[in-house]
Amino acid sequence: MSLLSQKFKFLRKKNVSPSGHQITEDGGREWENFYRDRWSYDKVVRTTHGVNCTGSCSWNIYVKNGVVAWENQAIDYPETPDDMPDYEPRGCPRGATFSWYLYSPLRVKYPYVRGELAELWREAKKHAKNPIEAWKSIVEDPEKAKKYKSARGMGGFVRSTWDEATEITAASLLYTAKTYGPDRNAGFSVIPAMSMLSYAAGARFLNLMGGTP
Repeated sequence: MSLLSQKFKFLRKKNVSPSGHQITEDGGREWENFYRDRWSYDKVVRTTHGVNCTGSCSWNIYVKNGVVAWENQAIDYPETPDDMPDYEPRGCPRGATFSWYLYSPLRVKYPYVRGELAELWREAKKHAKNPIEAWKSIVEDPEKAKKYKSARGMGGFVRSTWDEATEITAASLLYTAKTYGPDRNAGFSVIPAMSMLSYAAGARFLNLMGGTP
């Protein structure tokens, strides 16, 4: 029985004082260890949060058994002159609750494709010679194109695989480049101040294929 579940024994009948205001029981205070262990940790990791912010504030992440136990703002930034406000502490409430997003059941961990498009794509793949031909058979058919385009904004996403999602993306980009020119592929990449890795990945990809960032 865990220390926490042991505390449910208060539901049992106890020795009550004659006045009815006191309850006595035998036992130690081991149950308090459950609450003390809440703040125990195995290691501290220095990192920041990607919360669509350019601040990149430094955080100390306390990890226990491979799981984020809690997080705290780092307070070792260089000191500023006396006539300037101090940097400390840097970090916002959204960053302080980032682990909630990390382990949230609502976090998107897999690719999703609009249901109508996934259905059309899987059927087209059965008859096409290659992915580009499969995509062409969808977008050049007015009825099929209208079917998945009219579903935009209506939800209806279904879980896909990484292979299928990347194949659809690649086929659509190559089809557009071959049919209309590579500059017709436009994409959005985050600004460099937010995340250099995210920015470089998107911008480099578009530049290499001749797209429009």
